[in-house]
Amino acid sequence: HGDIAVSSKGEVYVSIMDPKAGVQVFGADGQWLRNVPNAPSDFHGFVIHKDADGQEYLYGPRLGGGNILKLTLEGKEVLNIPASAIPDDFKAKTKEGASRVAMTGMDVAPNGDLYVTDGYASSYVHRFDKTGKYLKSFGGKKAPYNFTTLHKIAVDTRFTPIRIIACDREAMRVVHLSSDGEFLGVVAKDLLNPAAITVQGDYALVGEIRGEVSVLDKEGKLVAKLGLNTEKGEVGTNKTEPAKWRLGIVTAPHGVAFNAHGDIFVSEYSTFGRVHRFNKL
Repeated sequence: HGDIAVSSKGEVYVSIMDPKAGVQVFGADGQWLRNVPNAPSDFHGFVIHKDADGQEYLYGPRLGGGNILKLTLEGKEVLNIPASAIPDDFKAKTKEGASRVAMTGMDVAPNGDLYVTDGYASSYVHRFDKTGKYLKSFGGKKAPYNFTTLHKIAVDTRFTPIRIIACDREAMRVVHLSSDGEFLGVVAKDLLNPAAITVQGDYALVGEIRGEVSVLDKEGKLVAKLGLNTEKGEVGTNKTEPAKWRLGIVTAPHGVAFNAHGDIFVSEYSTFGRVHRFNKL
């Protein structure tokens, strides 16, 4: 119940919402290699980003812990942004009136700015600079955004200036925002609860938790549909048993990634743990 990313070496990193697992690393062939030391067990969403220093880092918000982390691929903490850095005006409230966050995904812009979505609380996007300094928040559940669950986001480098592309899960749509937070429009709609998104080259890859993965072009048109599952009892749940799994058919995509070649990796919301690989033809 986490996310997936691929390093420049082709190693596949999978975050697991389990105190004994944290972030696992697999070879391109699916063989377990190691766990990342000190990685948290609540990286609901994370990315691997190569910084200006040429090194790759793990960036992710902790769903339960509420802080935002930057780690080396070996697990060394480089940056830790506490939830208190976000103004209370942009947080959801508990029944008792306390402020809370439940951040679900993030990405890193080419200039190092961090964009983090509070998908399970306020549906705001919080922006920080590369040092962790808070800059601003935008989005939320009111007009003009009207977000439901802004689950995961990606920096969309296909445009100049860059944009933010985001999964508004319960509204079944993918949307574009400017890097400063202006609502630019709907990219695609009537999806099967889009939960995860990433961009590489000309394409955006969308994992839909109710049973499919879509590849969209720059205009938002469907280029390919992968793994479509039409068995309603098997999708959108973490309880579909391995005995019901079918090769190339997804159940609950929750994380998506490309490798350098353009092959596609999908991690699922699953009690049993499942990762797909679709090879680019």
